[in-house]
Amino acid sequence: MSAQTELPQIGTESTGSCCSPSGSCHSDAAGSAEGAVTTVYQVTGMTCGHCEGAVSNEISGLAGVMSVKAAASTGQVTVVSAAPLDEEEVRAAVDEAGYELAGRA
Repeated sequence: MSAQTELPQIGTESTGSCCSPSGSCHSDAAGSAEGAVTTVYQVTGMTCGHCEGAVSNEISGLAGVMSVKAAASTGQVTVVSAAPLDEEEVRAAVDEAGYELAGRA
C-alpha cells in the first residue's frame, strides 16, 4: 500500500512560465535599457537555429553588446547595444561565424 501526498499549489492563478510572469523565457530588459541603441542587420547564409546561434555568439562578444536576436527565416539580426557599434566590427564577427553581413536592414 502506498501513501499519496498532496502538495499545495502555489501561484496556480498565474499564466506565466517557469521563467517569468509574462510567459516568456526571454527578457526584454536589455532592449528597454535607457540609452540603448537597437540596430537591425541583414545577414546572408543563415538557414537554421545553429546558424542563428553562431552569429549571435560572435556578435555577443563585441564590446557594448547587450542582446542579440538572429532570425534565419528573415536573415535579420537585431542587436541592442550600449552605444552604436562599428559596422566593420560587426562584419568581422559575422564573418568569423561563417556568414556575410549584407548591411543594415
